[in-house]
Amino acid sequence: MSAAKKDYKRVTTKSLIEMKNNGEKISMLTAYDFTMAKIVDSAGIDVILVGDSASNVMAGHETTLPITLDQMIYHASSVVRAIERSLVVVDLPFGSYQSDPKEALRSSIRIMKESGGHAVKLEGGKEIKESIKKILNAGIPVMGHLGLTPQSIYKFGTYTVRAKEDEEADKLMEDAKLLEKLGCFALVLEKIPAHLAEKVAKSISIPVIGIGAGGGVDGQVLVIHDMLGMNNEFSPRFLRRYMNLYDGMTTAISQYVADVKSSDFPNEKEQY
Repeated sequence: MSAAKKDYKRVTTKSLIEMKNNGEKISMLTAYDFTMAKIVDSAGIDVILVGDSASNVMAGHETTLPITLDQMIYHASSVVRAIERSLVVVDLPFGSYQSDPKEALRSSIRIMKESGGHAVKLEGGKEIKESIKKILNAGIPVMGHLGLTPQSIYKFGTYTVRAKEDEEADKLMEDAKLLEKLGCFALVLEKIPAHLAEKVAKSISIPVIGIGAGGGVDGQVLVIHDMLGMNNEFSPRFLRRYMNLYDGMTTAISQYVADVKSSDFPNEKEQY
């Protein structure tokens, strides 16, 4: 039986660990701009992820790889200016941390100083251990990310479910325990079997947030454009659409066009 829900006026990395210990699920959504972040924050989201998914939903790229560190800082600073309660986690983009721990630290420092974000997120386990240690040693909170790692799409060649075979599942478990040992405050598991995700969540003390990883983890994350139905071309099994903004917005804009064309807008009450 979970403890009574605590009212957090400001969510911190410590808050998330308390939520896990109390059996309270953690809610997390992406945001990339001031207006959307303000709405998401006021609705009570615990964590806002300024994801490199901005490369897809904001810039129209096929993958997350093209987005730059400068662009991530721009999006993150826009989000930070809007929030009052949520913890803001910022993705380190592809190429800003993988090759050199010193570069990983420089990239993380730029994000923290120039955007005001509260933490960074990196994809990978053992192979980026030194980068994570370097960032953590500087006092910057790190969220891990295992399973499907979109920045490695060309390595895997597909967005299919990861860790279905024993060898990859064992490595994922080892990496999760390593990230906990290094000092990461939380971990995202993307698109892996639900039974494995639940096993990971029960095996480590830090919160595990899932996307396409079942309900046995400590929280959930979705891309805001997907869950609001702004994108009608993306329909994975794990996605629940809470609105259909694509159709609603298309209808509203079409009506606006018609009203302008017919001189119905503006009417006498809508002018000075």
